[in-house]
Amino acid sequence: MQLKPFLLDAWLDQYEHDIEFNLAASTGPTWTVNDILALADDETRHRFLNHNLVYGRPAGADSLRKAIAEMQSVPVESVQIVTGASEALVALMWLAAEPGANVIIPLPGFTTFSALPESLGLETRFYRVRRENGFRIDPDEIKRLVDSKTKLILVNSPHNPTGATIGDAEMEALHDFTAKRGIQLVSDEVYHPIYHGKQTKSAARLPHATVIADLSKAFSIAGVRTGWMIEHDAKRRQQYWTARAYFSVCNTTTGEILSEIAIRKRDAVLAKTQEAASRNLKLLERFMADHRDVLGWIPPQGGMTAFPWLVSGESDRRFCQAATEHGVLLAPGDCFDVPSHFRLGFAAAGDNFSKALDRFGAFVKSWSAKMVTA
Repeated sequence: MQLKPFLLDAWLDQYEHDIEFNLAASTGPTWTVNDILALADDETRHRFLNHNLVYGRPAGADSLRKAIAEMQSVPVESVQIVTGASEALVALMWLAAEPGANVIIPLPGFTTFSALPESLGLETRFYRVRRENGFRIDPDEIKRLVDSKTKLILVNSPHNPTGATIGDAEMEALHDFTAKRGIQLVSDEVYHPIYHGKQTKSAARLPHATVIADLSKAFSIAGVRTGWMIEHDAKRRQQYWTARAYFSVCNTTTGEILSEIAIRKRDAVLAKTQEAASRNLKLLERFMADHRDVLGWIPPQGGMTAFPWLVSGESDRRFCQAATEHGVLLAPGDCFDVPSHFRLGFAAAGDNFSKALDRFGAFVKSWSAKMVTA
C-alpha cells in the first residue's frame, strides 16, 4: 500500500502557521475553549472541568449522539461518532475495498477522497465538477460511470473547493438510483448548512444514504476532532463500530463534551460562521469584479471556499507561491488535481478579510503588471 503525497496539507503546514493573511483556510471564524464553555450552563461547565480523562465509548458518548440525532432528526442508534469526517472516509473506503470494485468520487475534490481508495487498490472513477457548466454536480454523469462493480458513490455538498451544491430533488433521484442497485450513496456534509443561495436538506432524511459530517467546517471547531456518520443500515453500523474500535478506539472525552455544547447551541455557533461567510462573500464578489481581467471565478452556492482561476490559463502554483511572499496564502489547484485553479477561503479571516483582500489586490496588480512586461 502506498499513499500519494498529501499536497494540500504539506502546503498548508509549510505556510499557514506564520502567514499574515490565510486565505487558503476552508473553515470559519475561530473559537476558544472559553468561548464554547461560555455557551454552556453551570452544570455542563462543571462536568467539563471535573470529568475523568478515561476511554470513551467506540460509538461515542450517549449524550453527544443524542444531540446529533436531534439535530439531524434521526434515531440515536443511527449515529456513529468518529474522529472527524476523515476517519469516516477511512472506514468507508476500507469496507468498500473488494477485488475488482470501483468507487465514484468528484474531481476536483478533497485529496482523501481519491488517495484512500487508490491506496487500497480500488478503481477510482471521477465525475467532473467543471467550470464550463457552472460547477454543477451532474447526477447523470455520475450514473454513467456506474457498473456492476461499483461499491460506493460519494457526493460532497456543499463541495470543497468549488462551493457547488446538489439540489434536493437531484439527491433524491440519485438515492433511488443507488438503492435499486445496492450501491452505497455517501453524502459528505461537512459544510452543511452554510449556503449562499437555495438551502438544501441533509441526506440524513433518505433511508439508504450514508451521511458523514464533522465540526471542523460549518461549526469551525476543528480542534475537537469530532465527526459522525448517520447510517440507517444496522449491518453497516456494526461494521463502522468495529472499524473505529480498531482505528482509533474512541474520541477524546474533553472533545466530546465541547462538541455536545456546540451542537446544542448550534444556532449561535452556525450563525457566527454564516454571518462571516455571507459578509465576506459580498466583499469577494466586488473584489473579483474589480480584477476580472486577471481572475475568473464562479460564485459558490455554499460553504466557505471559492475556486478561482487565472484567465491567462497558466498553472496557479507559481501565482500562489508568489502570493506567499506578499503575506497572502492561497491553496494551489494542483492540490485538488486541477492545476489551473486555486482555492480561496473567505470565512476564516473573519473581520480581517477586507484587509486581506486589500493585500491580495495589491499582489494581483503587481502580478498582472509583471505578466504584461514579461
